[in-house]
Amino acid sequence: MRRLIRLLLPALALLVSPAMAQPAPLPVLTVGVQESGTVQWEIDTIKRLGLDAEHGFELQLRPLADSRAGQIALQAGAVDVILSDFVWVSIQRNQGNAITMVPHSLAVGGLMLGPDSAIAGVDALKGKTIAVAGGPVDKSWVVLQAYYHKLTGANLVNDVTVNYGAPPLVNELLRDGRVAAGLNFWHFNARAKAAGLTELLSVADMLAALGVPEQPPLLGWTFAEATATSKGAALTAFLDASFSAKALLLSDDTAWEPLRDLMGATDDDALFTQLRDDYRAGIVSHYQPDQMDAAAQAFALMAEFGGSELVGETQTLAPGTFWQGYSK
Repeated sequence: MRRLIRLLLPALALLVSPAMAQPAPLPVLTVGVQESGTVQWEIDTIKRLGLDAEHGFELQLRPLADSRAGQIALQAGAVDVILSDFVWVSIQRNQGNAITMVPHSLAVGGLMLGPDSAIAGVDALKGKTIAVAGGPVDKSWVVLQAYYHKLTGANLVNDVTVNYGAPPLVNELLRDGRVAAGLNFWHFNARAKAAGLTELLSVADMLAALGVPEQPPLLGWTFAEATATSKGAALTAFLDASFSAKALLLSDDTAWEPLRDLMGATDDDALFTQLRDDYRAGIVSHYQPDQMDAAAQAFALMAEFGGSELVGETQTLAPGTFWQGYSK
């Protein structure tokens, strides 16, 4: 019998050991991200440093063409999480769709001035031609209109000539002196600053003057409440990894060096530094879901000056826009 056991042990080991040696697979979370977006800087940091595995999940990426493609993919169930803005999330909730979010970035754009501009304030825009990234209901454009109205009591749309265009075009028009000012997204403004242009006023400054003293988190990691239920552990682990990457990018200059190519600043130290510093200014370092008054205040302004085309039929921020199931 002993001889039989000795003969069988190696065979039993072959059968048992592989199964025992295999760790349980990590839960997978599929995140849709724009290939050209600045969100790639955080995502690359998570993947490169293995922060997903460190926090106990596998980050699976799905490239997206733009924000609209992400919203469609989320609603179709093709991805678990996307980056979107709190206005869209509120609209979805007000329409009965259980979408929610956790803040990702405080970064906002601002009003840039052309070369040798003599404009000293927003109230001096009257009669000028300005370029605006996006369209007539771009959120920053609506905030600028609200700020101009506070200063002058007038309607900015009636007082200026507006050229709407893609962000690179706005910078080109500004650089060439074909417009007096340009309202653009933060990272394109960073490029303009690195090229020697100046920011007259940021959207955060405008909001503060309009009674919103804290900068609301425009963008956040967005997902369905059903995902929070079915993939809660993976989702929480992803959010933890996200905040870990943010903390690293906020405090460690060396964490940025591998990102130069993604930033489009491989051989341009001035641009690299401007993009890094402006990104850092928008990093969300903490989150308490019951402390989102700034977002509600900003939403009310956008409803007043942007109307239903911007915020939908409901004029107040929907309860639950910011996920109650997580804090940091």
